[in-house]
Amino acid sequence: MSQVMVRYKVKPERVAENEQLIRAVYEELHRTGPHGLRYTTFRLEDGVSFVHIALQEDDAPGLPDVKAFREFTRQIEDRCDEQPSVTVLHQIGAFGFA
Repeated sequence: MSQVMVRYKVKPERVAENEQLIRAVYEELHRTGPHGLRYTTFRLEDGVSFVHIALQEDDAPGLPDVKAFREFTRQIEDRCDEQPSVTVLHQIGAFGFA
């Protein structure tokens, strides 16, 4: 299973646009229900930072297979003040999560 966290900051005037694009990803995920993929997104307290966490089983389709996700990432560099930073996560333990 791969586990990845992505963190970035968007320009304040682009927060609503970023959230709209994220919601479109979730609409598609809920509609298509890809097996073996867990995905969550948070907007942090500063209002401009976002964290995405994806947990994907080895044989599951990935987020790049989701059309709305490709649209979300298409111009992410233009929306950001701080570019996305990808971190591979190595789980130590969990309760009620994954």
